[in-house]
Formats: sequence, C-alpha cells, structure tokens
Amino acid sequence: MPSKWSGAAVDPGGGKPTPGEWDPVEVPGRPAAFAGEDRVAYRTVFDDPRDPDEDLALLELRGCYAGAEVWLNDELVAESDAVFDPVRVPFEPDAENELVVECRAPEDRFGGIHDTDRVPDERAVPGIWWGVDVTGQPDPFVVDVDLRPRVTDDGAVIDAAVEVYADESLDDRLTLTTKPAGDRRGRGMMDRASVTAAAGERTVVEKAIEVRDPSLWWPRGMGRQHRYEVRAKLGDATRTSATGIATVEGTDAGGVRVNGEDVPVRGVALTDAAVADTERAVEVNANLVRAHAHALPEAVYDACDEAGLLVWQDLPLTGPGVFDIARGQSLAERLVDTYAHHPSLAAVGVHDEPTDTFAERVGSGLLDRLRFRYRVWRSDYDRGAAEEVAEAVPDGVAVYPVVGGPGTDPDAAALYPGWDYGGVDDLDWVRERYGLDGAVAAFGAASLPEGVDPAEAGDGSGLDLAGFDRAKHDAVVGSDDPAASQAYQAELVRGIAERLRTDGVADDDGSDGAPVVVANALRDAGDAGMGVYARDGTAKEAAESLAAAFEPVQAFLVGASPGECDVVVANDAPEAISGTVTWTAGDESGEVEATVDAGGRTVVDTISVPKSASSVELSVRVGDAGVENRYRL
Repeated sequence: MPSKWSGAAVDPGGGKPTPGEWDPVEVPGRPAAFAGEDRVAYRTVFDDPRDPDEDLALLELRGCYAGAEVWLNDELVAESDAVFDPVRVPFEPDAENELVVECRAPEDRFGGIHDTDRVPDERAVPGIWWGVDVTGQPDPFVVDVDLRPRVTDDGAVIDAAVEVYADESLDDRLTLTTKPAGDRRGRGMMDRASVTAAAGERTVVEKAIEVRDPSLWWPRGMGRQHRYEVRAKLGDATRTSATGIATVEGTDAGGVRVNGEDVPVRGVALTDAAVADTERAVEVNANLVRAHAHALPEAVYDACDEAGLLVWQDLPLTGPGVFDIARGQSLAERLVDTYAHHPSLAAVGVHDEPTDTFAERVGSGLLDRLRFRYRVWRSDYDRGAAEEVAEAVPDGVAVYPVVGGPGTDPDAAALYPGWDYGGVDDLDWVRERYGLDGAVAAFGAASLPEGVDPAEAGDGSGLDLAGFDRAKHDAVVGSDDPAASQAYQAELVRGIAERLRTDGVADDDGSDGAPVVVANALRDAGDAGMGVYARDGTAKEAAESLAAAFEPVQAFLVGASPGECDVVVANDAPEAISGTVTWTAGDESGEVEATVDAGGRTVVDTISVPKSASSVELSVRVGDAGVENRYRL
C-alpha cells in the first residue's frame, strides 16, 4: 500500500482535480481537517510494485464515501457511487505512478446516517475509509472470487463467480479448491472450469461447487460457525474467499428464521461501526448487530461471521423526504450481492425513521398521551416507495421496508418511551394502541459519559455532541450530572429490554415475546449519545444492565414493586431447559423448579414482595451454570 498521501479540498468541476495545495493525510482514514467539505482529493505517488516474475498490478480501493473518481497516471480509470462497492483496477505500472482519488459527499438521499447530524462531521469526511492496496500480479490473474451459497435437497451448492484479467489472450483452465475454513479438518474438493478472454479483457467464470453433507453456519448460542474457503488458481495466480452455508428467511411475526429454526433476536444498533464493536456486542449478550443506515466494512462482517453475530444491514437511507426509487432498487440489489457471501447477513432495512414525529417539543419535553396521539396522527407516511425498493432485495434475507415510530405503520418499530414520551410503563400502551407487536428496531435513551463536564456540554462548548439533544436530556433526566444521566439510561434500557423479551407472557403463558429486540445504540458516535458504550469504547452503566437483560437464559420480575409479581424465565437456548429458580426479597425467599421450552417465556412463580424490601434478587441455575438478576426497589 502507498505509504505517503496528501489531500486537499477541491471545487466541483470536470476532469482530473488539480488543487493548488496538498496537505499530508493518512489513508485509509477520515482527515478531520476536511470536516464539512463536499469534495476532497487524495494523492499519492508510488513505485512499481511488481516483483521480477510479475507482469501486472492491481489497485484496490475499499470504502470510498460517498462517491469517487479514480485517476491513475492522468487517466480516469474508475468511478464509484456507493461506499460498499470496492474498486478494482488492473493496470501495467510505470516506474513511478501517480494516483489521485476524488471523493465526494452524498449528492442524493443515500448518504445514510453519515449524512445527518447524528454523526460528527469529522466522521463523515469524503474519503477512502476502509483500505487501499496496490499489488503486483502475474498475467493472467484472479481479480475477485465472489461466492453465493445455497442449500439444496442434496446438500448445498456454492455458486462461485471468478473474475479474471488477462493482458494477453487467454484459453486455459481455472482450478477451484474448497475446504473447511480455520482449524476445522475436512476433505477438500476440487473443481475445474474453462476460461477464455481476449487481450486486455476482464471476464467472469461461473462454477457451481457442490458440497455434500454441508456443515451449516449458526448464530451464536445455536450452534457452531462453520465456514468454507474457496481458492481459485489460474497459472501462478491465486485468490481465496470465504463463506458460510445457512438459510435465512423472515417470519410472519416479523422475526428471523435461520436454518429452519426461529432465532430470538437480541440486538444492538451500530452508528459508526468498528471491528471492536463485535466484541462489545458479545459482551452485552447480543446475537445481532444492526448497521443503522450505513454499510459495514468487510472486516466487521468477517468478525460477525466468526463471532456468530447476525447482521441487519440497512440501506444508507434515513429521515424524511422523497428519494429516487430506481436508485434505491439498484443499491438494494448491489448491497445484498456485495455481502451475500457472509452467512451473518440476515436482514435488510430500507427506509429508516421516515418522519421526525417528536422534533418539536413542548414544555418539559415529556409528551402526555393526548399530545402523543396528535403527533403520531400527523406523522402518517406513504410506504409505497420503500415497499417498491424492498421488492428488489434478493431472496435469502428478511426485509423490513420501513423502520419508524408510531404512525408510520412500520415493519419494525422505533420506540422511545422515557426519552420522546412517557416512560417504561407506557411501552405496552403504545405497542397495543398502534399495533406494534412485531420487531423492535430501536429503543433507549441518551446519556453523558464520564469525563464530560456538564457545564461545557452545551452549545458552543467545543465538544462534538452530534446526535445528542442536550435540552431533551436535561428535561428527561432532571440533571446534568453524568452519573445521574447514566443511571437513568441504565434503568430505562433494562426496563424496556425486559418488557420486550417477556411481552404478553402474563396473559398468554408460553409467549415468545417480541421476535426481534434491538437497542439503540451500542456505542456513541460523538462525545455523548445513546450508546451503552462511550465513543472510545468505555462501558457506561447501561452496558451492564443491557447485558443482564439480554442473558440468553434469564429470570425477570414483571412489574418489580411491593406486592404480588410474576417471575418469568426466558429461554433463548435452542433446547428446553430444566432448572431451579430462587428469589430473595427482604426477609422473604423461595425456590421453584422450572422447565421452559426452547425459545419460550414462562411464568414459573408468583411471589409476594414485602413493602420493607429494598431489592429483589433472582437466580436461575441449570446444571452447573447459573445467572443472577437484581432489582432495586
């Protein structure tokens, strides 16, 4: 990869950009010096990368936001209009080569969350975000190996599309070797395919690779994350890609089914994703991450494949306003095609939060039910455009055309009791009143992390509080102290997560709760926000409370307060469990044996909490494993 880069803001215009001044920058990256610029050019000069036995070279750019023009040795060699589309350019290098990449800010509605004030300007700089590589190659060579697995009646097939470039005319055979990935042992399979190409041509060779008795990829907690590597060899050139075999479909209830099994989803939304976020998602017991209105880097998908985290991938489309349906359809098709080789890809969201129902607030900021109904009535949304785009999404994933609040008739609801309106106790009323009994794509509250001086966390402070409504926060929390802020967020996140996981169980024993539950968000994009982790990855108080609420097997106290309360055990394990549930409330305690079906929620006991009790402690023990849950009254 070229090591020295320079950058400059440029004015729109035709032809290769020629800015007068270039400043040193790091690439890949998002140079903060260009925050707020619409067009930024990046320039580097590199020597011939070839070894003596190599004839050609390959330029690869990953993550050009949001569009780009690529100039190599004064020639326009490629253009990009989506951050998730990699740019690959075969070329014959000179002794010294100049590369100029002009990246531009979004010019339509498809800039996603990075084109909103929920992400700081410094994180939305037009640039090459994910990677740059220049490598020497033989002639001919393999440009890319694209894999699309599918389950069949006889096992499985991996449809391989191998892109080949030849500087000279080519008539040869390509060898494909398939074997289990990682440290798994297994017999490899070999296939061959003919390949012909004219001089200077890029051609694609397609081959269906049969996999007998395939080992399936499973989400974490439901099985192992089996994967396969496919190695394409053409002469002296090789390239390897990995995939996993799994079937994914949406359910009528708005959930996700993997390999024929319903998956109780415990998810977290990623606002500006990094690889380390997959580890944080595992820490809070999530089994899904939602790429909130932005595309994830390949490295994050790889980490999700390995960790067994499902991915809900949004289109980069959020907020009110009309959009080009044809453009949306094209992006939806290409988005799935780009990531289809990842077994973790489970769902696609089209239009995120198409109305801003609660943008204008009254009084303290907490809406009563009358004002809530009025705001929701005014937020009516025409779903037609989102549904047309959703129809273009290829098979093999669940699809949510609209993700929004009450009044938008959403396929997955964004619910913010305790932040936009009411409190935790209003969650059931809102869902019942507006028929929101399916997937929940977002809930939570914002908080100030430790180290932020409340006196400086307002307008003009110099802190980057993108996506953080300070006035709303102070009205809701009633304090500008970070400790009080985090305590409020922790209790709210826990309360809503628990209610969603035990939804309806008191009225209908054995209820499965909400099929998909996603908290917003995992990590702050700015210096404060809705993350249960701060921007730098430091855990807030809500991280621990969400982890407890998201335990795959957990005991919950419904309506925790003095008096009679139901104890509900949720079991997200793939098999039924039998164990012991114990409780302690002040001087009172008890124990009960319980059996809960796979994916079920069951009332296992009704306890009487004395008025003198300051807390209630629950525990579930299954064999040698146990988990505890504690309520402060």
